[in-house]
Amino acid sequence: MATKGRLAEIFASNRHPKIILGLTVAFLLVLEVLIYLTAASQAGERSRIIITDPSGAKVYETTGSTLTSYEKMVFESTFGPLERYRIHLQTENRPFPFRAWLSAAIGIPVGLVLLISFSVKAFLSLLYGEDGSRGPQEGSGSPSAGALTSFWRLLDGVSIFHVGFLVLLAVLIFWMLPNFLGDLGRVAAGFLKEYKWLVLGGAAFLAAVLIWVIYLRYRLSKQVLQNQMEIEKLKIEQMRLLPTNPSELLSAPQDETGTEG
Repeated sequence: MATKGRLAEIFASNRHPKIILGLTVAFLLVLEVLIYLTAASQAGERSRIIITDPSGAKVYETTGSTLTSYEKMVFESTFGPLERYRIHLQTENRPFPFRAWLSAAIGIPVGLVLLISFSVKAFLSLLYGEDGSRGPQEGSGSPSAGALTSFWRLLDGVSIFHVGFLVLLAVLIFWMLPNFLGDLGRVAAGFLKEYKWLVLGGAAFLAAVLIWVIYLRYRLSKQVLQNQMEIEKLKIEQMRLLPTNPSELLSAPQDETGTEG
């Protein structure tokens, strides 16, 4: 394509293409390390201090295992002496956010690469114009060669933007679908717990409708079978009423002709 050729010419005219490529790879590696460190910082033990009044109502909360002198001063200036309140220390162990880390580790670099690629392609299109449409390619007459040519044309039509879009879509589904299913499950459990009799009534109504439909189909099938049996009986009765001797069937028209003459 013309865009690929122009981009190759731009890189060929540059004196330091390897330096640019190396800096890009280094930037992506640093970005991956930062993403991992950010995810790792969210894992491990997390402590927080909760201060409640004598009735048990929470009045203050902060992260950490101890109160700093500044936090103590701010609390006492707002709520009064600390001795009148109860201090609770809560510690929880958070697992490593593997799903969030994997989604960010794949989605952010791919998104940046696609954004840069789109920007470069748009710049080249504005600078040099759009690519001309390619004319029809001559193919060989054999069916296998035609199928192979069509396959290569299909692969040639798939660009980096299509692949990147599919990757980003898969990452979003991998990240958002479990959360959506979890939230939907919690909402459904809460609804079942809150409106249990309504759900049971709706289920009983649907079951009754299903049983009624099955019964109607059974009656219809039974009626169809009975009608078919009646039709078969009528056919058998008609066959019994017909004369069994073939000569009678042949002589009957002749007799009618003779009487007319």
